[in-house]
Amino acid sequence: MLLKIDFESEVPIYQQIKNQIIKGIATGELTSGESLPSVRQLAADIGINFHTVNKVYTQLKQEGWVIIHRKSGVIVQPQLKGELTEEYLESLEENLEMIAAEAYLRGISRETFVEIINKKFDNFMRKGEK
Repeated sequence: MLLKIDFESEVPIYQQIKNQIIKGIATGELTSGESLPSVRQLAADIGINFHTVNKVYTQLKQEGWVIIHRKSGVIVQPQLKGELTEEYLESLEENLEMIAAEAYLRGISRETFVEIINKKFDNFMRKGEK
């Protein structure tokens, strides 16, 4: 998986990496049981501090997207359960609230907003079925 980092973005580098790994899992670009680069290797490849990559991997582990073995490294969770927790739903609502607020303030209609969400969700469903 090729990561594209925008060093000029307001989105922190660790969040960009995390988002792209989660998208990679959702689209099937990263498959269940696949090994990810080591912390030091990924940091060297991108040209960032290894603590940044370590933070990403730790968060992905806490959220259940990867498992970390001392010997075999970081692996995409082989048994993705798709657990739907109350904590996740609350986080989803908070994130969507901010996105919806910004879309509203920019004059995007409800129909266009919902159309964009449906298109993005459908893209993941199609790619995930492959």
